Amino acid sequence: MPRRLALFVPAGLAAALVWPALVAAHGSVPPEPPTLATLLLGWQLDPLIAGALLLSAVAWFWLVRRVGRLHPGHPVPVARTAAFVGGVAAIAFALLSGVERYGTTLFSVHMVQHLLLMFVAAPLLVLAAPVTQLLRAASPGIRGRWLVPVLHSTPVAALGHPVVTWLTFTVVLWATHFSPLFDLALEDRGVHDLEHALYLASSFLFWWPAVAADPARRRMPYPGRAGYFLLQLPANSFLGMAILFAATPLYPHYLSLGSPYGITVLADQELAGGLMWLAGDVVLIPAILAVVAAWMRHEERDAPAAERRAEAQRAAIRERADELARSRRDHRA
Repeated sequence: MPRRLALFVPAGLAAALVWPALVAAHGSVPPEPPTLATLLLGWQLDPLIAGALLLSAVAWFWLVRRVGRLHPGHPVPVARTAAFVGGVAAIAFALLSGVERYGTTLFSVHMVQHLLLMFVAAPLLVLAAPVTQLLRAASPGIRGRWLVPVLHSTPVAALGHPVVTWLTFTVVLWATHFSPLFDLALEDRGVHDLEHALYLASSFLFWWPAVAADPARRRMPYPGRAGYFLLQLPANSFLGMAILFAATPLYPHYLSLGSPYGITVLADQELAGGLMWLAGDVVLIPAILAVVAAWMRHEERDAPAAERRAEAQRAAIRERADELARSRRDHRA
């Protein structure tokens, strides 16, 4: 039974985290305007989404319990569990709360929904280090026969390459916002579901190599991670500015709704662009600072060892120089 569970949990976690993005439904235009109360408290229970999120929570806590049993001296850190629960909660808030209810009525609320998936849920799930917990929970046979070969496979290595993950995230962002796909997603439930899945999956891939909480074939050095986030700053900012400063409404769907709550389509679009611009700065700049801080701590920890290595090298050079000097004196004698 443990072997079957160890095989089921990876698939269960992946399905449970992507499934909510695949089953979110469109709603009608709410008669009342959005308020902080309706956004925060206007939850609607969707059995499919709630069930998927519950499945992910059950799978995670099973992992935590199994790791604690197999490695009593090194259980799953509480911070990892807090990150995972926070990521699941962010998905729930994006897809079950009032944010989902108003998403197809106001572009600004729809943007909040996407930002929750990309800049809150995804990094928190990556910080939980789910692959590491799976490896620790699996039996040696399953780990060696299934998990490690998959992680070391060429497709996974290519998919997790920093250049691929950065480009995938950036292309998904720009392509969805400046193509017919975005407006089609507002009209068609299936395309809308695909859009959510793309945002969640591409953002998970984006954060994975830079956070580096899980093992990978290619591990970026700290300068590379800082540069990785730094390059994403203008890509995200320019997208937000392009939406913010657009002279005309970008999406016919919102234009067809008129101004249901007194805010014009263009003003709502400007608010959405400003949110995209602001959210990128608020999340990516602290991420850069966190990488730099981790880099400095790493250098401080390595400094004594580096000094010892340098001293050993200097001692070897002095010893060699002394040997050469003695050899010359003996030769002269």
